[in-house]
Amino acid sequence: MPAPVGTIGGMTKHHPVARIALKILGVESADELGQILAAVGLASKLAAERALASEGIQHGHMKLHATNIASMAGAQGDEINVVAQTMIEKGKVSLSLAKELLEKERNQCRK
Repeated sequence: MPAPVGTIGGMTKHHPVARIALKILGVESADELGQILAAVGLASKLAAERALASEGIQHGHMKLHATNIASMAGAQGDEINVVAQTMIEKGKVSLSLAKELLEKERNQCRK
C-alpha cells in the first residue's frame, strides 16, 4: 500500500523529535523509512488479529487499562496484577477502587 513519506524538509527538519526518531532508526532515505512504516503497520495488524483470535481486543484493553490504573494508585510489583485482576473481576475499573484495593492488599500483607 503506497504511503508518501519523506526525510527531507517539512517537520523532519524542524521538529526535534522527528529528527531524533530518524537518527535512532538510522534511516538514510524515504524508501527506507517507507519500508519501516510498512513493517510496523503489518506488525500492528498481526497483533490486532491475534487479540481478536484469542482474548479479544476489549478484554485485552481492559486488562491494560486496569494495570495502568493500579499503577497510578501506587501499586508496585505483584500488587499491580492483584489490584488489576480484582477490579476486572468486580467489573469496575477506577482510581478510587484501585486505591481501596491496594490499601486492603497492603493491610493483608502486614498481618
